[in-house]
Amino acid sequence: MSTSSPRSSLLRKSLRDCYGPWAVVTGASSGIGQTIASELAREGLNLVLVARGETLGALGDTLKAGHGIAVRVLTADLSDPAQVDAVSADCADLDIGLLVAAAGFGTSGPFLRADSVQECAMLDLNCRALMLQAHHFGRRFAARGRGGIVLMASLVGFQGTLLAAHYAATKAYVQTLAEGLRVELAGSGVDVLASAPGPVRTGFAARADMRMGAALSPQTVARATLAALGRRTTVLPGALTKLLAYSLAPLPRPLRARIMGRVMAGMTKHQHEQNTSEARTEAKPA
Repeated sequence: MSTSSPRSSLLRKSLRDCYGPWAVVTGASSGIGQTIASELAREGLNLVLVARGETLGALGDTLKAGHGIAVRVLTADLSDPAQVDAVSADCADLDIGLLVAAAGFGTSGPFLRADSVQECAMLDLNCRALMLQAHHFGRRFAARGRGGIVLMASLVGFQGTLLAAHYAATKAYVQTLAEGLRVELAGSGVDVLASAPGPVRTGFAARADMRMGAALSPQTVARATLAALGRRTTVLPGALTKLLAYSLAPLPRPLRARIMGRVMAGMTKHQHEQNTSEARTEAKPA
């Protein structure tokens, strides 16, 4: 088996040359996952696209026609462990060498007002499903002597974050898992990378009920992430992410949490205004 990173030891090789002919991309129907899938297709990798979205088939057809690759489309809700297992089984016949675990979503607002069912679904998708995928494909990659695992973390995962406390906690899990696996699997020829972007302009904000100002493009995140695979443990994609991360890094964790809380307060200000307006309406006499 290989004892060095296939990417770092062969810097000029393509991702296909380093990891093999097939990649699995979860969360592939939109945002960062879709953009990474497009970048991998451009490099000539065959793709297994996994998501709940109805547009997945159209994306697969576009990538096949545009890049001459093979595509397998798997529609699955990865917050269900049985469907995670089904995806693994549906890939058993393929020479998979790369996993990009980009499926996930976030929530925002005061934790005590959160819908506990939705929070559990987020925990299952952001953490449990990701762990199961990393475990399954990590074992396959180690057995074949090479492979790559990309786990989508976040800038908010480096400290507690007011008004996104549970989402930030799920991303702290992802970050810590990636850091440990990077060292643990290095001797097996398997590269592991945590990608920890700041705000990204995708459908994420709408689902999380946040309104972003400055934000990264999915293309910036995708390209920086793939370029860093095999060369480092964590990538901070884009100038905005680096500015935020390096500004916060020297500060004590409690202060970083307060600062990030102010950022989140700005992104969720409309929630407070809406709640106040609704409360006033309910208080008016009939």
